[in-house]
Amino acid sequence: MISKEVKDRILELKKRYPWKESALMPALMLAQKAGGNYLSKEDMDEVSKLVGVTSGKAYGVATYYSMYNTKPVGKFHLQVDTNIPATLAGALKILDFIKKELGIKPGETTEDGLFTLSEVECLASCGTCPVIQVNDVYFENMTEEKTKALLDSLKKGVMPKPETPPYFGGTECNVLLKNRLVENATSIDVYKKNGGYKALDKAMKMEPQAITGEVKASTIRGRGGAGFPAGVKWGFLAKGTGKPVYLVCNADEGEPGTFKDRQIMEYDPHLLIEGMIISARALGAKLAFIYIRGEFDWIADILDKAVNESKADGKMVDFDIIVHRGAGAYVCGEETALIESIEGKRGQPRMKPPFPAVEGLYGCPTIVNNVETLASVPFIIEHGAEAFKKWGYENNTGCKLFGVSGNVNKPGVYEFPMGVPFGKLLEAAGGVKGKLQGVIVGGLSVPILKADELDGLNMDYDNCIKHGTMLGSGGVMVINDEFSIPELAYRTIRFYAHESCGKCTPCKEGSYTIVKILEKLLKGQGTQVDLDNMVRILASVNEGGSTLCPTGQAFAMPIKAMYEKFTDEFKKLIK
Repeated sequence: MISKEVKDRILELKKRYPWKESALMPALMLAQKAGGNYLSKEDMDEVSKLVGVTSGKAYGVATYYSMYNTKPVGKFHLQVDTNIPATLAGALKILDFIKKELGIKPGETTEDGLFTLSEVECLASCGTCPVIQVNDVYFENMTEEKTKALLDSLKKGVMPKPETPPYFGGTECNVLLKNRLVENATSIDVYKKNGGYKALDKAMKMEPQAITGEVKASTIRGRGGAGFPAGVKWGFLAKGTGKPVYLVCNADEGEPGTFKDRQIMEYDPHLLIEGMIISARALGAKLAFIYIRGEFDWIADILDKAVNESKADGKMVDFDIIVHRGAGAYVCGEETALIESIEGKRGQPRMKPPFPAVEGLYGCPTIVNNVETLASVPFIIEHGAEAFKKWGYENNTGCKLFGVSGNVNKPGVYEFPMGVPFGKLLEAAGGVKGKLQGVIVGGLSVPILKADELDGLNMDYDNCIKHGTMLGSGGVMVINDEFSIPELAYRTIRFYAHESCGKCTPCKEGSYTIVKILEKLLKGQGTQVDLDNMVRILASVNEGGSTLCPTGQAFAMPIKAMYEKFTDEFKKLIK
């Protein structure tokens, strides 16, 4: 039974959205939290009536996203990230330690109902792994000793305050990370004291077309992974439709190895908000959304507070931003799946065309940009496109955030000019722990490079392509020779099989089949026929147009590269 207080919150939430259906996901999460971290069928039905959708739709949404607990869990839900950055940092040892301490396996609950243990995919804590998420709280840089202390405290019913992880990172450009170490930088007063909102003051005196022109002249490419020029994308916005225009910030940050956007939202939220207000003015949008991954619950609270501060300070006139929490679906990083999710649906990609700039959110012209892209706009407007272009070179301009994780001494987020030599970035991150075996330079979806392929590599879009990989999101995972590439390939495909939305057969069935092949191989039961089948499936999925969104290619490319470049390691495992 949902309390009157929660019902009132849901009804208020419903009023904020242009479509009532958009309130479904946050309403389900409110009901789950009120129900002791459990979303019962009865609560789903009650939420559906409050929002005004069918109970079947509520059930379909609740069973699609991984963060909804449609089965009871313990008072403390321990979720251990075991994706590649976490594995490289020792997460499997932490998981084994918890299993022994509690006497349960992932998916099980202790007899007293106190603990449920889950093994989960990337929590965007790549630079501060191992990480354990307890309900909504992150505990980072975990060791066995810290884990023992955490469990002992939880057994007493006390949720301890997480330690602040040591900060490794730095900036050579002083644009996106300039406030990272400034005390209380999330406050609007501190932000303004350090020059914040000056770009907005300038933008308010500019014509919208002039703002778009400056962004286009900067040649900034989308920082989410695809690298499409942001100004060109804005230019595709349908004109004269008579429909509202929407701006959406993609803050889903679900790509393993990627944790850069978190630095902006958690420590300098007004930079993002200022960029969104300016961008909305250029586009003619009166309402914008920040679609943030649901695991970042505390960061969403930071953003909500910053939005309210900005409103109170008169920065958001005839304009609003809704911070919309996701609920655990990697595919919602794809812009049309994200739009479907905001509309209160299962986050599955749409057929394109029409593209969002013509027919996006609520069937209206919509621009979707990444956090880092929008946070770069204030600098471009305040200082001009030419100042931005002083970094990098043609077609690869500006500053860029790189999240470095894995086997390095100082994992963290580093801001450098586009085109920084990889060796310089690696040196900033404290160098390699052990002997370098390979590097994934742009998030899990790009091909791995062997140690001997890194000579002359510069971290920009074009140079990465010349080296047989892609810059992607700039999520750099450094791998030493202590780790098995077939094991990492297995963890890669397991992630994508878990995150496939199920809409396209090549992605859904292809990823599942490769999981089974690599499981057999790692158990010493695989054959050459299995490897041949894997290669055939990868080639089929990698063909353009085989899937609606890039998720299929996102696993086919990296697994193919791992197999081709480390073939001997795979063949050694054949029985």
